Amino acid sequence: MVLEVTIWNVIMMGLASFRLTRLIVFDQITFFFRKPFFEEITEVNPNGEEEVYLAPKQHGFKKWMGELLSCYWCTGIWVSMFVILLYFLAPFYGEIVILVMAVSAIGSIIEVFISKLLGN
Repeated sequence: MVLEVTIWNVIMMGLASFRLTRLIVFDQITFFFRKPFFEEITEVNPNGEEEVYLAPKQHGFKKWMGELLSCYWCTGIWVSMFVILLYFLAPFYGEIVILVMAVSAIGSIIEVFISKLLGN
């Protein structure tokens, strides 16, 4: 099977994978999805302030998912496979989702640069 993929397809899918991975692993809006796989650990720092950390659950499937979701690179591999499968198995919808995620990724990257320039 010869895959007809242009460099622009790869760039778009790469940006979409980047944005979707960040959405799953870091963004507050998807915390409800991550929460069942983590436990909160509270520790007191040397200044006497409480700090809360998230750690993957300790057993079974929840541990596996917690480990996966705490690893940006690991989640990125699965998200990349999903994006590529979506592109090839449902091209019409796949292209729409990929375009939305790619544009969102570009916006996120621009926001990071602007924030750095403004010192935020």
